[in-house]
Amino acid sequence: MADKLEKYRSKRDASRTPEPVPGAASSPGSEPEPGDEAAFVIQEHHARALHWDLRLERDGVLASWAIPKGLPADPRVNHLAVRTEDHPMEYLDFHGEIPQGEYGGGTMTVWDRGTYETEKWADREVKVVLHGSRATGRFVLFPTNGKNWMIHRMDPPSRDPLPPLDPMLPVERTRLPRDVADYAFEFAWGGERVLVAIDGGRTEAARRHPWLRPLAASFGSRTAVLDGEVVTMAGTEVLVCYDLLYDDGHSLVALPYTARRAALEALELASARWQTAPSWPGQAKPVRQAAREQGLPGVVAKRLDSPYEPGESKSWIFVHA
Repeated sequence: MADKLEKYRSKRDASRTPEPVPGAASSPGSEPEPGDEAAFVIQEHHARALHWDLRLERDGVLASWAIPKGLPADPRVNHLAVRTEDHPMEYLDFHGEIPQGEYGGGTMTVWDRGTYETEKWADREVKVVLHGSRATGRFVLFPTNGKNWMIHRMDPPSRDPLPPLDPMLPVERTRLPRDVADYAFEFAWGGERVLVAIDGGRTEAARRHPWLRPLAASFGSRTAVLDGEVVTMAGTEVLVCYDLLYDDGHSLVALPYTARRAALEALELASARWQTAPSWPGQAKPVRQAAREQGLPGVVAKRLDSPYEPGESKSWIFVHA
């Protein structure tokens, strides 16, 4: 009988990669009947391009697909799924660093694992129900007219829809608000306003600012929408983030500023090219004085109880330094 792992072994050298490279198999096992449970694993693979590898136990090996944007969360959007070579069963537990220069070089982690039910398995359609801690529900994989496949979610959406990408804008006033205890005060940076939508480890904002690609990749499968500005600091463009509209499948726009701010700070965005903007509740005059000393345009006062309102809003107040 055919050696299902021949292609897998041909691409790997056991002396150069930590991946499991078993010897030639004697014979494959029996195929599970529809409805039987079998194991699956999804690995997050930071190779040349970030993707997720879906592997389904089948006939003694792991049938594998590389999914660049991960499992679709919405049945209205199908994702590309590239059929790759079968992998050995030992790959159910594999994680580690594949050396650069080797096939699939990069970091691989186990994103989720569990069992699945087979509803249909044919050359032109694979229909399964996943039972994992992060990946659950009914999915169907099917080939396109070319060499690739697509994956479709058959269940209802598993997350909130993304909010409209329209920024909340402050009104301009000549004086700071009197009830300073009801506001947080932030610097007005005077940079380029950007809403950074991150999905599947990618962001359209990287078309204009390619240096944002590593930020998007660092989110992995976590979907988010960041609000902030691109500011030049010491000759380098930096993304300064000051609000979070969407996080990990949930829209935050209806939540008060304090809740959105807490969620933003929990992301711990801190690097040479992106950071979380400082915010000082109730500190109106000191923040305005600091903005003046640093040559910034002014301050923005943000009501602590305000939701995120696209367009101009009286809940945000801009005052010149």
